[in-house]
Amino acid sequence: MADVRSYTSDELTALLPLPEREANKYTRGVLFAVVGSAQYPGAACLAGTAGQRTGAGYTRVTTAPEAEDLVRSCSPSLVVRSFEGLAAADLPVARDGHPAACVVGCGFDPNDEKSASLVHLVLKHAAAPVLVDGGALQTLASSKGRRLLRRRFVNGWPTVVTPHAGEAARLAKPFDLPVDDHAELAHAIALAYGVIAAVKGPETFVSDGEQIVRMAEGTPALAKAGTGDVLAGMVGALLAQGLDPLDAAVLGATLHARAGRAAEALMTSIATTAEDVIDAIPAALRSF
Repeated sequence: MADVRSYTSDELTALLPLPEREANKYTRGVLFAVVGSAQYPGAACLAGTAGQRTGAGYTRVTTAPEAEDLVRSCSPSLVVRSFEGLAAADLPVARDGHPAACVVGCGFDPNDEKSASLVHLVLKHAAAPVLVDGGALQTLASSKGRRLLRRRFVNGWPTVVTPHAGEAARLAKPFDLPVDDHAELAHAIALAYGVIAAVKGPETFVSDGEQIVRMAEGTPALAKAGTGDVLAGMVGALLAQGLDPLDAAVLGATLHARAGRAAEALMTSIATTAEDVIDAIPAALRSF
């Protein structure tokens, strides 16, 4: 296993995606979020608004028909569409000067066949970095999921996965990977699936199969429903702005942790919610 290291403050500061003077919403990056469900519509709101706050120039949320109105109401500047009729041609293509990325899975039911088909569509046709989170992670452990990940790896399309420990253990099962050491687990998942793996916890470990990076700035205040959706939107936004996938995952996890601490300072560790973490993203950005 590779040595575990941490990014320095200077390294993290250098990664902040400050917009160019001549930037427009497309050059700042398009974030395409396929998220939420009738059961968990809030996941779409959290991922989408977190992506906006973390700098994506144009954020489109594609969600369950039942969730559309709620997502529109949470942020008028989000572009919102329904899952119904989503086709390969709708998915983002990253190109020089116009970066893009996709987030899929926040708020998905892992046992729903329609959700699985959406994950497959994104993995197969998004010619851009893809972040897979939440209920979409289980789909990756199937033979079809692994095959699509191999195809993305061969095509040079990065895939980032953001499991918590339980989800990481389920990803480990098909390969009989050891699960006790989270640094080793992130490294093993990255190698087995051809992805960048961020295993979330009190300490978060990120690996691309070569490096392992430790992020230890978190707080128990983040142990609330919805904060994982916020992290997915944040990392997705950094991917959409053209950051290297390992860098995006480490910087996103650090900003998420600092936003959690800033929210905790105002709201206490008991009262902090995922919405508070989004509100504190500007404070996290100013911390560098």
